[in-house]
Amino acid sequence: MLLKQSLSLYRFVKITWKIDILMLLLCTLGYLIDTRLLYNVHILPSVAALIGTAIAFFIAFNNNQAYSRWWEARIIWGGIVNDSRSWARSLLSYTKDQVHARRMILRHIGFLYALKSELRKIKDDEYKRYLADGDLPKLEGFSNTANAILDLQSADLQELSDQNKIDGFRFLALNDLIKSFCDGMGKSERINNTVFPTTYVYFTRLFIWILVMLTTMTLSESVGAWSILFAWIIGFVFHTSHINGMSLMNPFEFTPPSIPLNSITRTIEINLLQALREQVIPAPEAPMHGGEYIL
Repeated sequence: MLLKQSLSLYRFVKITWKIDILMLLLCTLGYLIDTRLLYNVHILPSVAALIGTAIAFFIAFNNNQAYSRWWEARIIWGGIVNDSRSWARSLLSYTKDQVHARRMILRHIGFLYALKSELRKIKDDEYKRYLADGDLPKLEGFSNTANAILDLQSADLQELSDQNKIDGFRFLALNDLIKSFCDGMGKSERINNTVFPTTYVYFTRLFIWILVMLTTMTLSESVGAWSILFAWIIGFVFHTSHINGMSLMNPFEFTPPSIPLNSITRTIEINLLQALREQVIPAPEAPMHGGEYIL
């Protein structure tokens, strides 16, 4: 997640340099076509203006939908933070078996790490540190490790109930939290596995290229070669606005604009370990690249 209100010049150039070069080439091509091939053809400025208006609606729609995906993902993980704290607090307060409670709280940290790695499609065995020795064999054969860990949580919760170490009302409260974790996991997977409509992205880019060339050809009759620069500026504004929205399209990617899963998971880990009165507590996730973003 980006932390600063402005981007560094390095990141700004890194994001846009390829598109800048391509647009300059297109503007040059449009200028050459207008001055060498279509010098007798007069292109009305209203043509470029009409296309620009249509593109603005496309970009607004794309950016709105991309931000909605990002914000929904952030809400989901905000709920997971709150439910995780309630999970630890309830287990420590409601159960008579503190050894059992401790194992289930540590296992929940493992669940978070497993879910994070699956959403980011990065192989990470960090979750194994928080599982009991007998848990790992039970996870073999499952493609969704995080979901399998929730199965273990449900089994342990039922065991507490069978041994009369937790009453029925508190059992239901803890079971509801497991359901909330499952809901958060399913919603995150839905966002992660739903591809943003390719046609919206493709045609928006195509229309911007057309606009850049038409704008160059329209302006070349009045300002000459300066039309290359002016058309590039217009195209730069449209393309940068489009890129800005598309950077939020996949909120669980391992990129600066995505939601900070590392930081959120580490925050929950710290909270739960402190609730267990652990002596060794990891440090919060540090911002990267001079405090520009956090992952």
